[in-house]
Amino acid sequence: MSEDLWSLPAPVDAERDVPRVVAGSVTLIIPTFNEAGNIVELLRRLDRALPGDLPCAVLFVDDSTDGTPAVIEKAAADHAFPVSVLHRETPEGGLGGAVVAGIARADTDWIVVMDADLQHPPHLVPELVGEGERTGADLVVASRYTSGGSRAGLAGSYRVAVSRGATWLTKGLFPRALRGISDPMSGFFAMRRSAVTAQALQPLGYKILLELAVRCRPAPVAEVPFVFQERFAGESKSTAREGMRFLAHLASLRSAAPVARMIGFGLIGLTGFVPNLAALWLLTGAGMHYLPAEIVANQAGVLWNFVLIEVLLFRERRRHRHWADRVGRFALLANADLLLRIPLIAVFVGRLGLGVLPATALALVTTFVLRFAATEALVYLPRRRTSPLTSGRHTRS
Repeated sequence: MSEDLWSLPAPVDAERDVPRVVAGSVTLIIPTFNEAGNIVELLRRLDRALPGDLPCAVLFVDDSTDGTPAVIEKAAADHAFPVSVLHRETPEGGLGGAVVAGIARADTDWIVVMDADLQHPPHLVPELVGEGERTGADLVVASRYTSGGSRAGLAGSYRVAVSRGATWLTKGLFPRALRGISDPMSGFFAMRRSAVTAQALQPLGYKILLELAVRCRPAPVAEVPFVFQERFAGESKSTAREGMRFLAHLASLRSAAPVARMIGFGLIGLTGFVPNLAALWLLTGAGMHYLPAEIVANQAGVLWNFVLIEVLLFRERRRHRHWADRVGRFALLANADLLLRIPLIAVFVGRLGLGVLPATALALVTTFVLRFAATEALVYLPRRRTSPLTSGRHTRS
């Protein structure tokens, strides 16, 4: 392949941690997973859509298990604009992670993100960038839900309902971050390279626009209507598994702030009573004495809480310790909570003169706050910053 924009590392602005950009230029990032049947037609339509005076390069970031990379390599030479492919052996973060990998390599003024299946019309690429230049927006979203847009290409009423429901849910959870964005589920948008730092993003699944809007808060925002097309070839990547990853991603984004994380920690703790009581019922029904049954049943609630906290609150911090270490520390803190609560109640009643019920409530609140702080600090320690002298070495805590 001929030399192109990615032959050399992009120059980096050390103060802002983003590449210095080439004014007016565009990197078109297209994440792909088994899209071999769409590549030739997509590039043909891009040839017709991209004006000759728009300096644009196409970067496919590929997680495929089929022949997609080879198809891209073969088709690349037949086009006026540079075409490159970055194949990832480990698809970390899903299609959203692929976009972040592309952002990290882009050295252009604008980045446009679109799918390879031709449901996003290529002729809108210059319009998205032009709208950003005209309005001064940092982010321009191609929207199905603004005037002139349509979701016509969504296959079936089920997918329409899921898409609409996901849109309402995200806008309800993030009203400020998504102000001015009518279609936060869109995968077709343009953004200024200076408005995003790849290191700030922690995507899970394919809804990368939501990740960008919530973590980077680009402003101002503009929209361009578009009609969602039917898929040209291949199969949809929208599965039940992706739906679960999307919900986990929502929980992770919503719990990013400490107060929100503490509230989530408390709500998860409340749900732990269900497996606790169920285990207690089973154990006592099997003939176990209620005192040891209480101790064993409490572990069922602890395990339940641990799994939900891992998935919903501390997904980004799970790599800091081995899972067995995390389980052991979490269980120790959860059981220490029981041992601490009784002495606290005795102190509140005997020393402070509180009634039993107010003392119990105060002890519950106190041990909850202490357990949350200890869990965050002792189980999910923040990632250590490495100095330039040690950045080449990996250490495990």
